[in-house]
Amino acid sequence: MSSRPDLFQRIAVQREQRVAEGRVRVRRLVARRDGMRVELDGRWLTEFAGNDYLGLSQQFEAVNALQDSAARDGTGAGASHLVSGHHAQHHALEQELAEWLEYPAALLFGSGYMANLAVQQALLGEDDVCVQDRLNHASLIDASRLAGCRLRRYPHLDPEGAMRQLKQSPDGVAMLATDGVFSMDGDVAPLRSLSLVARMQQALLYVDDAHGVGVRGPHGRGSVADARMGVNEVPLQLVTLGKALGGYGAAVVGEAALIRHLAETSRPYIYTTALPPAQAAATRVAIRQARRDQWRRDKLNASIARFRQRAQRAGLQLMASDTPIQPVLCGSDASAVALSDALQSAGLLVPAIRPPTVPEGKARLRVTLSALHSEAEVDALVDTLARSWEAIQKRERLQRLEQEVA
Repeated sequence: MSSRPDLFQRIAVQREQRVAEGRVRVRRLVARRDGMRVELDGRWLTEFAGNDYLGLSQQFEAVNALQDSAARDGTGAGASHLVSGHHAQHHALEQELAEWLEYPAALLFGSGYMANLAVQQALLGEDDVCVQDRLNHASLIDASRLAGCRLRRYPHLDPEGAMRQLKQSPDGVAMLATDGVFSMDGDVAPLRSLSLVARMQQALLYVDDAHGVGVRGPHGRGSVADARMGVNEVPLQLVTLGKALGGYGAAVVGEAALIRHLAETSRPYIYTTALPPAQAAATRVAIRQARRDQWRRDKLNASIARFRQRAQRAGLQLMASDTPIQPVLCGSDASAVALSDALQSAGLLVPAIRPPTVPEGKARLRVTLSALHSEAEVDALVDTLARSWEAIQKRERLQRLEQEVA
């Protein structure tokens, strides 16, 4: 009788490999947070690592709404939406999201990951196809696996590639799915061209705009509105509540019949507890702030421009991004980790992003900017980046020379 593989031995070997490749992921323990400053291991660092793009996560009106609602409604919803957990705060939040983004309806989810799983699981089956940008978020890829549909991927930002993939899959329902703003590169999908492709191929265009809503478009309505499109061109889009809006959770906004179908059939919606009503109350305040406070986007965009101008002048290798996500390419995993460590020693928190999150040879620092960053903090980041990168490159050149001599 054959013996089964030893699971613990397998995971031990896999961990050894991650250690050897320098790809072990470590959680950082944040003791306290104050604006763009975080306390780690007893040290206060200036953070360029999160997604609080508008600085709303600690905004006092949103915090007050959270506290007031928790005191009145409790700490949790107590049940799923379809049992007894759908609270008046949830209903009001869905209405405000739909009105803000100019969509007929909205549906709340516990996270963007769950929302993406829900959309494809509820709409696609094994005879259908989902065509996706190669650099889409992992949740969109995993969603196709859950749905059991055929997954086809096209080269990054390539509408013609999307067209080819759709033409090669003429049978069944077709969905064309893309990030609005790509989370690791910070660039923006060519939504108008993709909309044309979707219309020509009778595919439903679905946009995950987790990093665009709040930041881009008129009144922060996101990448779809920035492209001068709406529900007719993009029948469904994902809105995260945990990035520019500073809270937690997500929603899908879309055509009313599609949203109703998701509510009635999507497993990640039916079989999970609803968001805490207090969180919904805080997000409602954050939406009003995001809509009203254009100064937050203006300040954020000024910081993005300042960072790019100074970084390019310093010779740092940036990517084509005009969003708060500003990758600094390092090449090797070791160089990215060394640069991140040097910045942390200087009081700056910037994460190193390595494969498999990004392609091989494309390790980077993922700098993220917020409306709360000051000009002095942006300047300090660029100056420290430039000095540290120069020192790392000098050290690597010396090591190569020593190896050649040896």
